[in-house]
Amino acid sequence: MSNTLSASLRGSLFYGKEKFKMNKYTKTELVANWQSLMRTFIKPEDDASRLVLIKYMEQISFGLHEFLGKHVGITEDVGLKDLSSRFKNTLISKNPEKKLTDVITEIVEDIAPHAVNVASPYFIGHMTSAIPFFMVHLKTIVAALNQNVVKIETSKVVSILEKQILAKIHRLVYKKSSDFYERYVQNIRTTLGCFVEDGTLANITALWVARNRLFAPKNGFTGVEQEGIQAACSAYNINRCVVIVSRLGHYSIKKAGGLLGIGNQNVIAVDIDADNRMDLDCLKKTIREIKHDGAGIVAVVGIAGTTETGAIDPLPQIGALCSENKIYFHVDAALGGPTLMSEKYSHFLEGIDIADSVTIDGHKQFYMPMSCGMVFFKDPSIMDAVKYHANYVNRFGSVDLGIKSLAGSREANSLILDSALKIMGSQGYALLIEHGIETTRMFAEEIERRDNFQLITRSDLNILTYRICPFDIKRRLAEGNPEQICIINKELNKINRVVQRLQREAGKSFVSRTKLRTGSKPEKEIVVFRCVIMNPMTDIKILNEILDEQEEIYKSNFDELVKSRFCSLHDHFGRN
Repeated sequence: MSNTLSASLRGSLFYGKEKFKMNKYTKTELVANWQSLMRTFIKPEDDASRLVLIKYMEQISFGLHEFLGKHVGITEDVGLKDLSSRFKNTLISKNPEKKLTDVITEIVEDIAPHAVNVASPYFIGHMTSAIPFFMVHLKTIVAALNQNVVKIETSKVVSILEKQILAKIHRLVYKKSSDFYERYVQNIRTTLGCFVEDGTLANITALWVARNRLFAPKNGFTGVEQEGIQAACSAYNINRCVVIVSRLGHYSIKKAGGLLGIGNQNVIAVDIDADNRMDLDCLKKTIREIKHDGAGIVAVVGIAGTTETGAIDPLPQIGALCSENKIYFHVDAALGGPTLMSEKYSHFLEGIDIADSVTIDGHKQFYMPMSCGMVFFKDPSIMDAVKYHANYVNRFGSVDLGIKSLAGSREANSLILDSALKIMGSQGYALLIEHGIETTRMFAEEIERRDNFQLITRSDLNILTYRICPFDIKRRLAEGNPEQICIINKELNKINRVVQRLQREAGKSFVSRTKLRTGSKPEKEIVVFRCVIMNPMTDIKILNEILDEQEEIYKSNFDELVKSRFCSLHDHFGRN
């Protein structure tokens, strides 16, 4: 560092300030110059900034949930329109606008109150939940190291560690021998999987590999990756190709259909059984029809924890069908994968080891910060089908992980997961997962005890759905004809939408909502509350409070209306 620059860095504690006079008052202006830029890069601007940063980081690092409870509501009672009106400045200032002190204070005081406290035990609506406090420390270290795992030259030991953690989770899924993992854990020519940003990209990666496997090079055809889907269909003498998944499949599967060139209308939705699992008879029929039509099947996707109901498809039977028909079998276990760590409930995922590939989301039941997805492959060489090289980054002959990854530059999420497993152990994670499953069961029992609620779906995992449906209405639904049922459900749909919205706007608790089909036609959809129990601080007492709140909202707004409305409906149908 030059003497001039060293002297400038030892200078004023103030951040790039220049004083000037205006109307007899002395003000300061932040400026962007080399001196202030260097200060910004290497240390806090001044002692005040340091103290503010330490104050909030200490709270976040060692009292995370208390900090969130104090500064972040479930959903603050401010409309999106109002919030949007506050964020319309589209100009980037030439000079700095604020000091770090002011920026941190603004985030805590102005932004955080209008964010969503997903760590609250009263937030039970989505798969985004509380994270252990130590995750903040790990995320901070990963950010500070700023390793780019696309390439050995920008990550070195972190790339080696990533291969190790991939092997650990691969072993959890596939349970291969110790000799297998000794051979492949650090094999430079193969990979057991890869990290991506989320479950969506993991599913897309798996189906990308499956598509390229179906349309591998042969007889002068250089492969679908080079020649495209039209040439591939011609070379293999098929008219189209499809992906098969249950109609409760995640929408990322449809995205994959669009991105991989097969068209999302060729993502074929198979019907479900009474337990919201893929119907095996429908799957067999679909496979026969597709083959008869001269189409190719890229993959069948089984789900280990559907997004809406938490159902687990019959994986052993689906795997057997795929093996019999020589079809690629992918399992979307974004939610349910970590259940394998529970000795008590790992049998729910029996058959997952048959799959050619498996998706798991780190920021779901591994309780990692956003965003981390993983995909694992039974065949250590199969990702050769998606290899890419570039002279400036992933050269031929290199061992860079980015050669076989949909993602390019990415942070070292593997370091967070590896550390978390060392801190928690599989038993620690098992306790979290078992809490979710068992609390969900207790919640289902409580819903069934209450006259104003109707349990719609339960699952083996930590998701259930239910709705407001008073006892008299349940009886009329049981006794009604299809027309009566349709009319009653439409009225109930309106009520449940409003109750969910009013509860969300009240800001104390949050349950999400979705629509589930009760028959084969879309008009038979019903609006339901969707509950995901992931937070270890969510207990049956809190869940009872959430039901009490919903019941109070219903009684305050709809109880008398429902009685009069459905009595008139009953009279109308009685006359007819």
